[in-house]
Amino acid sequence: MRPYPFTAVVGMAELRLALLLCTISPSIGGVLVRGEKGTAKSTMVRALAGLLPDVDVVDGCRFSCDPEAPDPSCPDGPHRTVSSSQRPARLVELPVGAAEERVVGSLDLERALRDGVTDFQPGLLAGAHRGMLYVDEVNLLHDHLVDTLLDAAAMGRVTVEREGASVSHAARFVLIGTMNPEEGELRPQLLDRFGLTVEVSSSRDAAERVEVVRRRLAYESDPDAFAAGYADDDASLAAEIAAARKLLPSVELTDEALLQIAEVCAAFEVDGMRADIVTARTAVAHAAWCGRTTVSTEDIRVAARLALPHRRRRNPFDAPGIDSEQLEQALQDAQPPEDDPDGDGPDGDGPDDGGEGDPEGPDDGGPDDSGPDDSGPDGGPGGGAPDENPQHEPRNPQHEPPGPQHGDADAGSQDGAAPRTEQRAGTDTPYRAKLFTVDGAGSGADGRRSRSEGERGRIVGVRPDGTRSGSPHLVATLRAAARHRPQRGPRADGAGPVVLPRDLRFARREGKEGNLVLLCVDASGSMGSKARIREVKTAVLSLLLDAYQRRDKVGLVTFRASEAEVALPPTGSVDVAAARLEQLPTGGRTPLAEGLTRAAEVLRVEALRDGDRRPLLVVVTDGRATSGPEALARAHTAADGLARTGVSTVVMDCETGRMRLGLAKTLAGRLGAEHVAVGDVAAEKLTDEVKRRAA
Repeated sequence: MRPYPFTAVVGMAELRLALLLCTISPSIGGVLVRGEKGTAKSTMVRALAGLLPDVDVVDGCRFSCDPEAPDPSCPDGPHRTVSSSQRPARLVELPVGAAEERVVGSLDLERALRDGVTDFQPGLLAGAHRGMLYVDEVNLLHDHLVDTLLDAAAMGRVTVEREGASVSHAARFVLIGTMNPEEGELRPQLLDRFGLTVEVSSSRDAAERVEVVRRRLAYESDPDAFAAGYADDDASLAAEIAAARKLLPSVELTDEALLQIAEVCAAFEVDGMRADIVTARTAVAHAAWCGRTTVSTEDIRVAARLALPHRRRRNPFDAPGIDSEQLEQALQDAQPPEDDPDGDGPDGDGPDDGGEGDPEGPDDGGPDDSGPDDSGPDGGPGGGAPDENPQHEPRNPQHEPPGPQHGDADAGSQDGAAPRTEQRAGTDTPYRAKLFTVDGAGSGADGRRSRSEGERGRIVGVRPDGTRSGSPHLVATLRAAARHRPQRGPRADGAGPVVLPRDLRFARREGKEGNLVLLCVDASGSMGSKARIREVKTAVLSLLLDAYQRRDKVGLVTFRASEAEVALPPTGSVDVAAARLEQLPTGGRTPLAEGLTRAAEVLRVEALRDGDRRPLLVVVTDGRATSGPEALARAHTAADGLARTGVSTVVMDCETGRMRLGLAKTLAGRLGAEHVAVGDVAAEKLTDEVKRRAA
């Protein structure tokens, strides 16, 4: 079945342009595509493969060496006499769950033991050399693979060290990743390795959505006929890419243009110099795409909108994006008074302007800017174009939502009725949470917090005889075979002991795992002052920030009035968390039983989804239950049920005043939890206690 044509994708002008610019100038460094599910991210990236120009390779080289400059350390080299041929450029897909050996390559251990030679089998990174590497859901990639990508992207080489053997080969590729921000953010180190970033969203225009569905259904009905209808458009676009690549070396980047780029990057306070370099390369590529030989202000404007949004974030709570007014001001400040290359002002509609929204260049052919979407796991229809200039202002964690602020008392409200009082407390500036770990060794997802044993990490020993899991341990295998040498005799060539399959020993590896911290917070009026719930919310944000850095999950269940709700499903997405916690209301009665029941349900569902991730439940309450008759008895019954699950729990007692009922201490006893008496829910005390008690 022929793939969906690139020129048949509907809308998506900004993404289309970013991908084409990276195709014209691979040195830009790739594209990160951020957007909700079902927005044609994967469809467009996979369709790009048909537009990539052919590459010349050395015949018989598994590592795609360039015949003009073959890699002197190529494992298939040295290439003394070079014969070459052409092959299509590759777009290699890296699965999120791929093993490290599949990504970087592996050594044939059996042949090494039998023949004494190093036989290296190339991995996905070798296949992507001089092409493109595509990672769908790149934000879900395991940390050890992220580290591998970082090394390869920075050095342009892959070095594989296995059992005393070392192999190195070139791996220069354009990295393309797609992600849904709701599923978690990307590590800053890898984020910066993407040259450009694009935010995509589904179209709200009914006519455009109809066209998406129409084309998708036509493609599914007869893929070959549908693709044939766009073959000429794809061929024409490929020819324009080839012409732009040929023009690229002739494009002049003047000192005035460099000054504008520097002014823009300085105005947005980006870190390092990579932003300046990528912006310059992108501006040159855009000029070549538009058929110009000199970089103009419009080229810099387009380049800045693509290269800077993900580099101006100061912390994970800031949403990506740039201010268009600030961009225009920076461009004007650096522009010589007599120079006005745009002609028509900041919109850049001059006669030579290819335009940000014109990725097909000066010869846009109409149908080239359309197509469907099946980027979701079910391949369902979707798609649409992002805004021409999507802007996202960074959130201010200290901002308090407008509106009247009420008191905290909840006495006197009727069961099932809306609470008489409600308030919305903001948050203070989140702080760096101290490290806490879970005792013992788990086998959860890769992280940076607790000790784990699994397939990744440093070798700390050898598994017992008969345990055949993990990667083979060469030294232990040879040692096991050597014990039987007197009975088996020497090898035929006399090079060493005879090794049989039963001699294989497998490495025991120790690494780090991520955990789930679920906070069950009493948000009722009995919690007291607005300042107290503000500190609780600040603590949750701080734990979430720490979880983002350590690859944990954090969830939040709140209970107030007559019900409990999951205010924050277990996640690592700090953007979503900051927005939801900011709007968390407080006040009303205390449905403690409902809160514990909802927390137990969240833990049960998460255990089905990710049973290896060990949880810690933190209940923040004063122990009161005021949501109907026998509310306290129902709360104790819910606590008994939680205790039977064996989940590690901490109860943070928020009861204050001279006359204390000790209800939270009783609750802790039923939960089998440690009771922590605190006069106030101080954010520092909360995180310190979680660190100390996590087990």
